[in-house]
Amino acid sequence: MSETIGLNHLGLSVDDLEASKSFFVDVLGWQESGYDASYPRTAVSDGKLRLTLWQVDKSLNGAAFDRKKNVGLHHLAIQVESESKLDALYRKIADHPKCSIEFAPELLSGGPRKHMMFNEPSGLRLELIWQGN
Repeated sequence: MSETIGLNHLGLSVDDLEASKSFFVDVLGWQESGYDASYPRTAVSDGKLRLTLWQVDKSLNGAAFDRKKNVGLHHLAIQVESESKLDALYRKIADHPKCSIEFAPELLSGGPRKHMMFNEPSGLRLELIWQGN
């Protein structure tokens, strides 16, 4: 029996706190809470998943994460409720000036599930997935 009961939140370091927060709120429709200018950080949530976004200190000349050579977050997969929602979000993300698409919605493991991969404004690699039900 597990000693834990699930994810409380996931903390992510971002290159541009305002752009990343805006992506989650304005593009994905999440709610912001817990902004703290002294760190700086904020929290965003879709009502089930809560992320804390932490601004990196740019004066330290940090390096961008490389999923193929660094230990850490490979990607974050976020579920959507329908195929039409996945397609609509793909169009919004493709039009976003600070996002890059890795691949458009496609069948996952032969379907009916579909998914897409992209990078949000700070470069975090995200996956949107529809379970195909």
